[in-house]
Amino acid sequence: MSLSAGVFGSESPKFSVGAFTGAIGDSVTVLPVVVAIAALTELSLSHLLLGFAVFQVVWGVRYGLPVSVEPMKALAALVIAGSLTTDELVVAGLLAGVILFTAGSTRTLRRVSHYVGEPVVRGVQLAVALLLLETGIRLSLGSPAFATLAVGVAAIVSVAGYRRASALVVLAVGFGVVIPQTGLPTPHVPNVTFVLPSLSALSSSALEGTAAQLAMTVGNAAVATSLLLSDYYDADVSPDELATSMGVMNLLAVPLGAVPMCHGSGGVAGKYAFGARTAWSNIVLGTLYALAAVFAVGIVAAFPLSMLGVVLALVAVELGRAGFDTDARWFAVGVGLLGVVANVGVAFVVGVVCYILWNRRSDATTPV
Repeated sequence: MSLSAGVFGSESPKFSVGAFTGAIGDSVTVLPVVVAIAALTELSLSHLLLGFAVFQVVWGVRYGLPVSVEPMKALAALVIAGSLTTDELVVAGLLAGVILFTAGSTRTLRRVSHYVGEPVVRGVQLAVALLLLETGIRLSLGSPAFATLAVGVAAIVSVAGYRRASALVVLAVGFGVVIPQTGLPTPHVPNVTFVLPSLSALSSSALEGTAAQLAMTVGNAAVATSLLLSDYYDADVSPDELATSMGVMNLLAVPLGAVPMCHGSGGVAGKYAFGARTAWSNIVLGTLYALAAVFAVGIVAAFPLSMLGVVLALVAVELGRAGFDTDARWFAVGVGLLGVVANVGVAFVVGVVCYILWNRRSDATTPV
């Protein structure tokens, strides 16, 4: 595949406004989570943004499509909530990378996805949403005035018909509040770092977080993304191909300070809804992320945590809506509540076992 064919696909190689608007469609699923991670942990926002910048361009050119690059939301939620340390996050990201690369390169993902049913995936999404919601509410109570401002902005944006962009708009307003206090940001080029966690970070929490993340990744980032790329762009990209690229991405990026990343159906749907039709939107978004990594990092430390709490709550609501998108809502709710009461990893394992037993019982009672 030539570079121009990879970037432009089969369409005329004309740059369009949709490349910019489509980039916004993907960023609404990324920036709120990434800013929260940088504000609440010791991870560097510049390194997080550079990870997304590089791989937006890499996978746009590789697939010739507006594929998405998003945070692994289960792992992101756990580190935001304090259930994972940053070292455990790195371990979980590397483990997920190894498993996804192995499953994708051996073309076994479709067989595995048969055992991780949609209700299990939706239940894990619901558990992650509840964890984010709890963290968001706790943060927003710190400064009711800023939280009220954020809620008001989100309500106006939602009433105007742009609900999915409400978290991004609240972020923009928050930065508008901060800049007069901090002044205009000065350029800062991040150093290249290489981080390998200690063996003690290979903990039960890291393993449980990896299991929970893989439940979402198989269903949402691989199978569902493959289907959307086919529906929207008439592209033949298999779940195994996407799993392989996600594995490569995490094995390369996580040791360099990036957050664990994946593809995602939400990002693809967002790009398409906002007008993306070629991989130009990936190149535009990668460039914007790189500029933000250099110029906009200094103001994150001053970002009002109460407004960030509202941003997390908005992200949680969107993720929770996806959690209810199944015919077996009772099953998803059960898995989700177990994830909050116990932990997300336990909920995933119990959900898979129950789903297998449920399917066997249904098959046994089906008349021949």
